Amino acid sequence: MGTSVLVGILITFLVIVLILWLVQRLPIEARLRQILQIVVIVIGIISLLKYLAVF
Repeated sequence: MGTSVLVGILITFLVIVLILWLVQRLPIEARLRQILQIVVIVIGIISLLKYLAVF
């Protein structure tokens, strides 16, 4: 069971990093890019906390 949780956390982390990289590549203004990055990070933290059984 511990291995599956670890794999889930790793996959979630990699997806967050990939989405943040894609947001950096978007041709949008800096303020909107910063807002998108904050939203992605918050959603990522919430999903990681779900794996750790906080929620």
